[in-house]
Amino acid sequence: MRASRLLSLLLLLQTRQRVTTAELAGRLEVSRRTVLRDVEALSAAGVPVYAERGRHGGIVLLPGSRLNASHLEPVEMEALVVAGLDARQRDQLGLAGAHETATRKIEARRAAPEPGSSNESLRLADLIVVDNTAWLARPAAGADIGDLALDLRRRGRLEIRYRRSAESRAAARVVDPYGLASKSGRWYLVADSRGSGRLFAIERLESYRCLAEPARLRAGQTLGTVWAGLKDRVEEAGAVAITARLEADQLDRARRILGTRIQDVAPAAAGWCRVTIRYPELEAVRQLLQFADHIEIVAPPEARERLRELAADLAARHR
Repeated sequence: MRASRLLSLLLLLQTRQRVTTAELAGRLEVSRRTVLRDVEALSAAGVPVYAERGRHGGIVLLPGSRLNASHLEPVEMEALVVAGLDARQRDQLGLAGAHETATRKIEARRAAPEPGSSNESLRLADLIVVDNTAWLARPAAGADIGDLALDLRRRGRLEIRYRRSAESRAAARVVDPYGLASKSGRWYLVADSRGSGRLFAIERLESYRCLAEPARLRAGQTLGTVWAGLKDRVEEAGAVAITARLEADQLDRARRILGTRIQDVAPAAAGWCRVTIRYPELEAVRQLLQFADHIEIVAPPEARERLRELAADLAARHR
């Protein structure tokens, strides 16, 4: 534990060269006295680091000292490979600490520019924040992501208890897992069920059990290829084309909600536009109820009639 702390201390100093004792204590989650003891131990071992007293003092690493701390541990490499995840998702996978250490090592290898030089500039990390959580999302229930990720390394079959979105109770099934996918703040288990690729939302995965037999994965298929096929299936345009009049000031909102289901947009009467929306089935027009009086379905007649029935039922419930 202390060896890891000493390395972290050195990495912080190599990045900044001078850091206050209070800041080091806070970053390392130890007392100031512990920081001073660590500095004494490093100095006795020949590391050019010392404590500087005074108003502008702190812990100092001699300028020009370069520490060979660029080698990453396997778990740190894994943390960087999944760098697209945000801090919450890395914590779910148990990679938060490894990611922080790997980041420090990378920072320690950066050549610190002289203040005021032409090379001094902000890093992308100072300008970009990644948060994959959906807006207004509540913490999801379901299986523990960290435990599941570790169990998936065994490449064995899983017996899961999974509740489909339209059902109230979970049912058992055996699946052959490829891995996990994170999409818009939600985790999915990507697996074959009866020889066909499926997505299982983790918040509806009540439990799972690892089986002794190896997973029966389809030849030539990987997590990437199966995910790409499932993603295309979800986002495909659909066979039912809906033509509707939409208030023009609602177009941005419609694109945010409907995404690629909007196939075509054309101007109509003043303040309105004409849009073509594709769905896999007619019943999906119920999604358009959220646009209320901002939309009118023009064609086909059966879609217009179905939305009228849904609106009439909704109005009757609110009498």
